[in-house]
Order: sequence, then structure tokens, then C-alpha cells
Amino acid sequence: MSVLSRINAKLDGMAPGDREIGRYIVDNPNQMLRLSTAELAAEIGRSQSSVVKFSQKLGYASYQELKLAVSEAKAQDWQVPAGVIHGSIEVGDGFPVILKKLIGSKLLSMQQTVAANSERIISRTLELLDGARRIHLVGVGASSLVARDFSYKLMKLGRNVLHDSDSHIQMANASTLGPDDVLFALSYSGASIETLRIAELAAKRGTTVIAVTGLHENPLSRVADIRLYTIADEERARSSSITARDAQLTLTDLLFILLVQKQPDANDYVHNSEAAVTVLKAERST
Repeated sequence: MSVLSRINAKLDGMAPGDREIGRYIVDNPNQMLRLSTAELAAEIGRSQSSVVKFSQKLGYASYQELKLAVSEAKAQDWQVPAGVIHGSIEVGDGFPVILKKLIGSKLLSMQQTVAANSERIISRTLELLDGARRIHLVGVGASSLVARDFSYKLMKLGRNVLHDSDSHIQMANASTLGPDDVLFALSYSGASIETLRIAELAAKRGTTVIAVTGLHENPLSRVADIRLYTIADEERARSSSITARDAQLTLTDLLFILLVQKQPDANDYVHNSEAAVTVLKAERST
């Protein structure tokens, strides 16, 4: 039974305050996913602590965990393309089943990730990136690959970007940051020691820290000023950060597109970049 079904089934037996919260979530799950505890409390006229306690009464350690459960419940209603299924990839699965499960997992991860991040947080992130003197992108492993991809996209827009796959250089770069800069840190676990130490250093220097991490409470999310959430299903044969990477790419691609829309001369920068590469391709073919 999904969390929405459980809440609905328990409504009649809830205390009046909890019933108000539960009714709002059941009737407005999409809106709830975009609201913080304070925003949800204000929406229904209850206290922020009552929202947190409501989550705990349902068996969740935090409101964020409740949001994840609601997101998963909503995702079950989302119709994936015909023939696509979602589930753990088993050792004995044949090629067609693996293909369907892999595609299903990727689509589900991206859909849940989009649902977990409010338009307000995305807009605030966009403002910070747009106004930053420098943007320092950090991450290790698969997150480093996403950071590199995002750095290339930002550089195409003429942004002043710092990125290096070496964590020692990332730390050295972080030591030069200041209040006008932004650190964009990616770690699904939120516990990568290199990324965490870099974020802590940046925070000490007054730099705004934006974390892209899992919905669970973790050390990186506690350091960050802005938290963007990714939802992934890394199980068994999917142990190589496959869906976590897709979730991160979904967010960074969304931010890039929104920056293109926001920046008046973005198309000029992108065109100039493409034109420069075309010249190289032409010389190579001659």
C-alpha cells in the first residue's frame, strides 16, 4: 500500500490537526512535493513542528523521507512507455528484460527527481548561478563526470567556471573562493569525504554552497545553503551510480536550459562555440 493510500485510510482516526495535514497531502500530493515543512504548515495553518511530527507518526525519520514516499507513490501513477518495466535487475535476467528494467529505472529516477525539487528552489539556484562571480563545480567518481559535463555547458555561456577531477586541485580552488562565488557540489550519498571537506572549506569562506544530493539526511546537505535532491535506485546490478548519474544530469541540464533562457546573449555564446568547433572539424577533414 502506498503512503497516500495509508494516509487516506487513517484519516478518520487521526487527531484534527493531523487530519488536516493528511487531507492536504492526499488531495494535493504534487503541491506537497514542492513545499518545505514551513511552507506546508503555512498553507494549512498548522505549526512546522506538527508537520514533522506527522511524518514521524507515519514511520518516517523526517519530512524529506515522507516526501520521497509521496514522490514514489505519485510515480506509480505515471504511465511509462509500453513495454517498459521497473524492478531490480537480477543475474538471471535476459537481455530484453534487462533493457526494459534499465530504461524503466532511468525514467523513474528522472521523474521522481523532478518531482522532489520545487520550482522555488530551482529558481533560487538559478539566481545564485546567474549572479555568481565564479562557479566551482565539485564531485568525485560518477559525480565528477556530471560536474565536468555541467562545467562545459556553463563555459559555453561565458561563465567563469572552476572544475578539476583531482580532489586536491578542487580543494585548492575552494581555498580561493569568496562570498561572491558559488560552490556546486554533487554527491548522491552526501558522504563523499573529499566533496564534504571542500564544501566545508567553501562555507567557512562565506561562499554559497549548493548541494545536489540524495533526499536522505546526510553530512553534505547539512553544510549546504541550497539543497537540490536526486532520487535513484542503485541496487544489485545497478551498483555503478547509473540512475544517480541520470538524476544529476536531469537537474544540471534543466539548470542549463533555464540559464540559456535567462541570459540575453546566450544564443550568441552557443553559436560562437559551435562555429569555433566547426572550423576545427573542417581543418581536420581537409
